[in-house]
Amino acid sequence: MTLLVEGISTGYGETQVLYDVSLRTEDRSLTVMVGPNGAGKSTTLRTITGLQRVWRGRVGFDGNDITSLPAFARVELGMASAPEGRRLFPLLTTEGNLRLGAYCRRARDSAEDSLSQVYSLFPKLKERRSIKAGRLSGGEQQMAAIGRALMSKPTLLILDEPSLGIAPILIKEIFETVKELEKGGLSILMVEQNAYQALKYADYAYILQMGRVLRSGTPSELKNVEELRKAYFSIV
Repeated sequence: MTLLVEGISTGYGETQVLYDVSLRTEDRSLTVMVGPNGAGKSTTLRTITGLQRVWRGRVGFDGNDITSLPAFARVELGMASAPEGRRLFPLLTTEGNLRLGAYCRRARDSAEDSLSQVYSLFPKLKERRSIKAGRLSGGEQQMAAIGRALMSKPTLLILDEPSLGIAPILIKEIFETVKELEKGGLSILMVEQNAYQALKYADYAYILQMGRVLRSGTPSELKNVEELRKAYFSIV
């Protein structure tokens, strides 16, 4: 088991957003969180990565209690994130953004090998390596955000809305690449608004609603629940 979240509650100011959320990821698996806007999905990821303080509960990673660790220390342990909105540096080149991902100690010595692997995974980035990131298309920026996370040599890759703002023709390519990364040995935790697409590729899924885990299970189990089909997946 890579990640174990036990009963976390948190919020912003005096407003509570998460209520006793628990989830786990297994080694070499793709776990997704889906649910409507405002369900608490991104807050859950922020709490896992150390950007949001835990009020109650525990976050464990590879057998270590990391509840109180700062975000940069979690990266050193092998956790990497491609956040919603990509958060690239628009005036830096594509390659410059990628190399920033290898700044942590665990990744510095193998930065060149990691860069070659990212370019092999995303050939378009190699073609655009000298272009400023702000000039990349939405799909190319998403590839760069994932590539930057991979440069830190993670064991757990966290993706927040990877299909957001991407042309439909590229969404399948992004998801197939994510699945390829899982087959290559990574554990992946992904938040995705496109529930139907996410469940096509996931090994296990959690449904969040109003800051709580409403249901969890395999994709086939979740898609066969009538009320969830109607409420979340727009399947009739």
